[in-house]
Amino acid sequence: MKRPRPPSPPSISATAKPPLSPPLTPILKQKLHRTGTTPNWLPLKLTQTELTLPLTFPTGQTFRWKQTGPVQYSGSIGPHLVSLRQRPGDDTVSYCLHCSKTSPRAAELALLDFLNAEISLAELWSDFEMKDPRFGEVARHLRGARVLRQDPLECLIQFLCSSNNNIGRITKMVDFVSSLGLYLGEVEGFEFHQFPSLERLSRVSEDELRKAGFGYRAKYITGTVSALQSKPRGGDEWLLSLRKLELQDAIAALCTLPGVGPKVAACIALFSLDQHSAIPVDTHVWQIATRYLVPDLAGAKLTHKLCSRVAEAFVSKYGEYAGWAQTLLFIAELPAQKALLQTLSQPIKRDKTAERKKVMKL
Repeated sequence: MKRPRPPSPPSISATAKPPLSPPLTPILKQKLHRTGTTPNWLPLKLTQTELTLPLTFPTGQTFRWKQTGPVQYSGSIGPHLVSLRQRPGDDTVSYCLHCSKTSPRAAELALLDFLNAEISLAELWSDFEMKDPRFGEVARHLRGARVLRQDPLECLIQFLCSSNNNIGRITKMVDFVSSLGLYLGEVEGFEFHQFPSLERLSRVSEDELRKAGFGYRAKYITGTVSALQSKPRGGDEWLLSLRKLELQDAIAALCTLPGVGPKVAACIALFSLDQHSAIPVDTHVWQIATRYLVPDLAGAKLTHKLCSRVAEAFVSKYGEYAGWAQTLLFIAELPAQKALLQTLSQPIKRDKTAERKKVMKL
């Protein structure tokens, strides 16, 4: 199963709005705490070396955030609707709270938690560079690529939608599911909702999801929701408890849910469960690994056993935060970023030449 490869971030007009399927039931637009009509932008205390928005949001970690400006992304975190932006010449990241069901302070704390703000990229990158000079060469051009800390249920449902899928369809499916939650507001033509609760999702039938275009993934979503609801302390509590387990135990637990295999489980573990050494292995990560970590496996067919070997190779090289290193190396392979890497050192150029020759032979 391939990990979706996001296209280059498009230039989005102020009125752009993707087509959404109508929600299954009317959504009540409840009264929320609103911050006024004039956006109030506040510094987030994260520099661009700690958070670069185009290297974090349109990279396949989440499909709920929208580009609402040249370097601006908007999304909901629980009951809070926020925007993040970076302006030319301004080293800091700013945020705007559009509305909240609780308070501005709660929204700021939720945003920092969502961004894994307690983890210093500068320290991680320095450690990785000592272990791998090539990583340091890439990181100098792609600073600020963070791994998000999403709500586990939200992350789980998104990656169930991503199975053997493309970015356009994944986004449409995730938008449909999101539209079942509490309406939070609109930013530059995009509507935003709080992600629906497990109880709300339980009232969606497989047939309704199939009619909305989910295909075979419909049974995985309804089956997973049902499985979560059967947990003794509830599905949300069960998912949060996986943050306290060892990685392999968390992966094994996730794989008991319908439609969740090792690759999807690794994505959920890395992007929502504090499992920083999780390595989602797909064909793209496999290619990275065989070029730089396990060259003796080049040409071999990717199997479950070799996926484990690739994951072990990343952890052996980069340590307990190997998932963060793998994420940056994955981003470096995206078409939008490859152009930036043309100025890298000669070893990288030789690798790229070899890659072009390999493509010509196919």
